[in-house]
Amino acid sequence: MAEIFGELLTIGLMAFALGMDAFSIGLGMGMFKLRLRQIVKIGLTVGLFHVLMPMLGMITGRFLSDKFGEIAAYIGGGLLILLGIQMVLSSFKKEENSLISPVGFGLLLFAVSVSLDSFSVGLSLGIFGAKTAVVLTMFGAATAILTWVGLFIGRKVQ
Repeated sequence: MAEIFGELLTIGLMAFALGMDAFSIGLGMGMFKLRLRQIVKIGLTVGLFHVLMPMLGMITGRFLSDKFGEIAAYIGGGLLILLGIQMVLSSFKKEENSLISPVGFGLLLFAVSVSLDSFSVGLSLGIFGAKTAVVLTMFGAATAILTWVGLFIGRKVQ
């Protein structure tokens, strides 16, 4: 039971960390005077991409794990460490400029750009054999919720 709780807590923390970039960009995007319908659409789109990208990563990770065995586990661990270092370093950046508009192709570009890091996390989790449904559900839900919160706060602060 403790093992399941530990895995859920770890995946939940990863989901929160991965959703924070969508939250921070959503703060700025919320100042565009978005309507409620647009906010819902943006959150769902970003959440969907935070399901698709780690799913592709997990499929790739499982393939690599089957082909390369134990070496793939070390590679996956190294990827997670590098991603963590990159996330910490990027949190110290001063500028957060976004010229992407939250409609049409701009929305897709926004969703892809904030979900690229979830591909590498999915790759590592696929190598380690994490439970796919749990990971994808938590990643998508956390990101959608954090995006909505960021957009609403940005809209209020505007």
